[in-house]
Amino acid sequence: MKTSLEITAEPSPQDLAFLGGSLTAFNDADVGASGRQSLAVFVRAERGVVVAGVSGYTAWGWLYVQWLWVDEKLRGKGVAAGMLDAAEQEAVARGCHGAWIDTFNPIAEKVYRRQGYQPFGTLTDFPTGRSRIFLQKKLSS
Repeated sequence: MKTSLEITAEPSPQDLAFLGGSLTAFNDADVGASGRQSLAVFVRAERGVVVAGVSGYTAWGWLYVQWLWVDEKLRGKGVAAGMLDAAEQEAVARGCHGAWIDTFNPIAEKVYRRQGYQPFGTLTDFPTGRSRIFLQKKLSS
């Protein structure tokens, strides 16, 4: 088989879907189906405007929080904690035993630690001058 190497900053949606599907099939055959399911929690203001949210997924018994954002006016009022609690409760209902999240924001790290998350890894200078911290939490039913 003759092959060529392509580098692109604009991959096609079809190529990305093929790549994702192929990796999923490989992983399913290797360790079993992930049971991956999206999970989102939103806080809405008047007229349904999103003022805070969590987005991630559950897979292989874990909740991964990919994005967590709170509008500046609501920060420091426990909104992030409430959303994390809701996401964790849903993850437990889905059979999850753990959760993980990452951040390079020192304030967010403190919020996650207050919620019971503990660091398990660090990438220094990601971005330059900061460290990206990976945190995990054991979930109980």
